[in-house]
Amino acid sequence: MSGKLSTHVLDTVHGCPAQSVKLELWAIADDTDHSQGQNKVLLKTLYTNQDGRTDELLLNDTEIKIGIYEICFYVSDYFAKFPDCANPTNSKINFLGQIPIRFGITDASDRYHVPLLVSPWSYSTYRGS
Repeated sequence: MSGKLSTHVLDTVHGCPAQSVKLELWAIADDTDHSQGQNKVLLKTLYTNQDGRTDELLLNDTEIKIGIYEICFYVSDYFAKFPDCANPTNSKINFLGQIPIRFGITDASDRYHVPLLVSPWSYSTYRGS
């Protein structure tokens, strides 16, 4: 089996895939000192398509390595497009702006899927298949 990393973003307010969500994939060089990202290396910047997925894998079988990674999802930009999700105080600050999800890859030959289910006020994730 070839290893890979993928993602999927679902808009739980509108009940649909979240299209055109910017996301960044970061490699965390060493998280043992809890340096809060000082050792982060940007690997890719991608956008979700009409199915809420990226057109290419986050990491394919030649790119995936054992280590700590983070996907940062820019959800405030996505929800700003919808009047029903507007910030009621008309502030430039949203409750959820960027959502970083940090996770570990322990087997480079395995398949990893990190879905994001999101609204302007909450989110959840899990290890998918």
